[in-house]
Amino acid sequence: MRGTVGRACGAGLVIGVLVTGLTACTGDGDGKGEKTGKAVAKTCSDGTFAWSHVTKRDRLTGISDPERLGEGGGSLQNRIRRVYTPSPSVRADGPAPSPAEILFSLGKKIGAIDSDARTLAEVSGETWAFTDVRLPAPELDDGRVSPHAAGEFVQYAGVREVTADFRYTCPDGRTVSGHARNWTVDISGLTDCDERPDSALAREVARRSCA
Repeated sequence: MRGTVGRACGAGLVIGVLVTGLTACTGDGDGKGEKTGKAVAKTCSDGTFAWSHVTKRDRLTGISDPERLGEGGGSLQNRIRRVYTPSPSVRADGPAPSPAEILFSLGKKIGAIDSDARTLAEVSGETWAFTDVRLPAPELDDGRVSPHAAGEFVQYAGVREVTADFRYTCPDGRTVSGHARNWTVDISGLTDCDERPDSALAREVARRSCA
């Protein structure tokens, strides 16, 4: 499995609604509705995506209480508590490809997926975590960190969250609009409250935990 979830250390990605399926139409009791629905889905399966308003934002997912260490540092004992749970989210205003197909297109758009395949259905032998609509939030790392200097330290965790709007155009000209969200980077960091934060995520950590 080729994962799109990475880890970044240092400077320290909404609660999403999971869409498990999008239907094209409903049956009328005689089987014709089901056949029509399949035909609509098949017709729209060869459409194209256009993405807009693509944003990437580092989101804080966990933070510890501050802990003061004296000269020489030591092992931090405070646990990281969760403050946000990221999850994939896809929504559309009408018949559209599966959420996995939509996330595949978004992953290619932002460079999280490297594939020559036009659609996920055309891929053979490769999978990506980014297309998994049930992708769980990363675990909070409770491993003990041991700074080798004095200071007031806060451990934190985060993810790099990606959101975007899309318009999907079917071969017959019909269009469907929607929105997708996922995360791409698992972030782990440490902030010294006695020093100036060097990133937006570290500044949020300082606001939340540092006196």
